[in-house]
Amino acid sequence: MSEPRKIIIDTDPGQDDAVAILLALASPELDVLAITAVAGNVPLSLTQKNARKICELAGRTDIPVYAGAVRPITRGLVTAEHVHGRTGLDGPDLPQPSMPLQEKHAVDYLVETIMNEPDSAVTLCVLGPLTNIALAMIREPALSGRISEIVLMGGGYFEQGNVTPSAEFNIYVDPQAADVVFRSGAPIVMMPLDVTHKALTTNARVAAIRELGTPVAVATAELLDFFDRYDEEKYGTDGGPLHDPCVIAYLLKPDLFSGRQCNVEIETASELTMGATVVDWWGITDRPKNALVMRDIDADGFFALLTERLARL
Repeated sequence: MSEPRKIIIDTDPGQDDAVAILLALASPELDVLAITAVAGNVPLSLTQKNARKICELAGRTDIPVYAGAVRPITRGLVTAEHVHGRTGLDGPDLPQPSMPLQEKHAVDYLVETIMNEPDSAVTLCVLGPLTNIALAMIREPALSGRISEIVLMGGGYFEQGNVTPSAEFNIYVDPQAADVVFRSGAPIVMMPLDVTHKALTTNARVAAIRELGTPVAVATAELLDFFDRYDEEKYGTDGGPLHDPCVIAYLLKPDLFSGRQCNVEIETASELTMGATVVDWWGITDRPKNALVMRDIDADGFFALLTERLARL
């Protein structure tokens, strides 16, 4: 067996973020070095706490959690309590965490760890706004060349937006940060709404998780029950999109996904389309390709993987 892939999860939990963290912690192919929290779905005071709650749920109090940016680089913070609830993890009754929050700032941790890791060995799994990553790149210009890969959930092109008509939430919260990252030259894999809207948490799929019967599985089902209600009403579907676990699933089974290399530019000027990801899917321009943009997913295979891994926790 090859050495586990070293990853850092940058996140703003969020029920779907929580499920992504659980999937990573259940997978021996991945060595989770740390979790870095950012403001997004809810403020930073809650996202860092939620990350620790999930580590404790999984029995992984050895995973260090660092708090990062309290707000976007230039804009005011937009949050999503209407989707995730007041705590960001509404659904199950998870206890307050007892494991400590690390004293070091997440951006300092990212710069030091990535720059000191030999052979550009760290993959960044970005599940929220890109503020921490952009600030680290601004702090250390050589950082981009030291990252193995950035796999992120964000954006949309044929499925344009979910927080505005043209923008997906993670990119919209901090489009300036997204612009820094997509211009950085680091290898990027993008999981947009075009993929995640095909990964629906149907009643049958959630039931299969609940039937595992473990505390982790039951809590996951309760997280999804709460999370689903907003998107089911919005889209009229059986279940809602399970966005962030697609990032982790790609590292485990990339063949579940298909896409192509594209140029991606971020709208940072127009308030009408702020945070739009302009994806040159058809190669209309001569702008350089800067991201592997996914479009399709084997949803049944994805949920089979998720359910099998959750059973290990």
